[in-house]
Amino acid sequence: MGCLGFLMWILIGGLAGWAASVVMGTDDRQGCLTNILLGIVGGIVGGFLLRLAGFHTRPGIFASFLTAFIGAVLLLAIFRRR
Repeated sequence: MGCLGFLMWILIGGLAGWAASVVMGTDDRQGCLTNILLGIVGGIVGGFLLRLAGFHTRPGIFASFLTAFIGAVLLLAIFRRR
């Protein structure tokens, strides 16, 4: 993975984490770094769960964003219950 791939992880993860925090109502309590980490971990979790359910996403920015967004929303929902 090159430098551009790493930067895309940060960019897509940050946007997906921020969008998930806005949807879940936690955006006022999170910072930029938390949104980036949430989006990256959400992408990993979302990709795992989508593959487990039999869905195979196509490569691309929109599919990556959507996968990370779904995973981030699920993570926020789990941590909100605690």
